[in-house]
Amino acid sequence: MSDENPIDDTTHGPHAGTARTQWHEERTTFQRVYDVITGITEYTSAKAISEHANCSTDGARTVLSQLIEMGIVEYQGDRPREYRRNESYFRWKRVDTLAREHSVSELREQVEALLEEDQSFQDRFDAPDPNAVSPAVFKHVDHETIHEQWEVLTRWRSVRGDLELLQQAIHRAERDSEGNAKTSASA
Repeated sequence: MSDENPIDDTTHGPHAGTARTQWHEERTTFQRVYDVITGITEYTSAKAISEHANCSTDGARTVLSQLIEMGIVEYQGDRPREYRRNESYFRWKRVDTLAREHSVSELREQVEALLEEDQSFQDRFDAPDPNAVSPAVFKHVDHETIHEQWEVLTRWRSVRGDLELLQQAIHRAERDSEGNAKTSASA
């Protein structure tokens, strides 16, 4: 969720109510609904979203309809219709940001570092990917070791996800630089 999203701040701390009031006063309904929906990964009703965004249900529905048209939100059902963030949109946005903010060589360096880390995980667990790790790894070990192993497997999954994003960003950056080179050559 956005740093300015008050959901976590509304019931905690001495200034919780103040933060929510300030968020409500300084943000438009569109911005508040956007702030809320970007943190929602499970289908949620417009009523629940409107409560978090401090707006009317109809106001939330209007904004959600706009966000659906923009590809930022997806929905299921009709009565009641439920909404959540469109993960594909946010994945595309992340790839686009990586491609714009980093050179192809920087992206390749990051890929190389992650490939090395991935290989170390494969060697450590004697498995080709985190989902292939045998449950036997967790037998006859204490709780702390299990917790540590889960953290490592979680990191490995993150590495795999980051590799996919970076590889897509490299393709996008290469495509964009080829397009820019063609445009410059024709000018």
